Amino acid sequence: MTKFKIVPLSKKLATQIRTCRKDNFGHHIVEQTATGLGPCRVSLKPFKIGIDKRLLLSHNPFSIDNAYNQPGPVFIQAEEVEEYSEVHRFPPEIKADKTHFPISLIGYNPEQQMVYSRLVGDEDIDEMIGKIFDQRPDVEYLHARSAEACCYICAIERVGKL
Repeated sequence: MTKFKIVPLSKKLATQIRTCRKDNFGHHIVEQTATGLGPCRVSLKPFKIGIDKRLLLSHNPFSIDNAYNQPGPVFIQAEEVEEYSEVHRFPPEIKADKTHFPISLIGYNPEQQMVYSRLVGDEDIDEMIGKIFDQRPDVEYLHARSAEACCYICAIERVGKL
């Protein structure tokens, strides 16, 4: 049974940012050739270094203003891409490359207070997410973040309520 759903940045938000050339903080978008793998926060696919054009913007994945808000830099493809669609499994290209994509999972309760944090390390991230949602009813949703840069990658929502 599916226990979670991956939530990338929306195609709608990405289109808005590409059109107005500003992020939701009013910062001008920076376009550059990819110097790192990313990933794109819409497609959740790694960038092709030296080939892909990407946009740098500030993003806040929270809807409630509190001390745990972590706005920060994220990248999206400069060209329109489809949202990540295999939402009941963690993006396989990120999951398979633990060297370039070390991941931390951060859990939040309904009030968006941090209640859980763990490095994925060598564990299978899909299994780990399922166990967290099984064992931690206080975790409403998770954020996957880069364990190196601490930047937001995607949200992971619980499917169904306990």
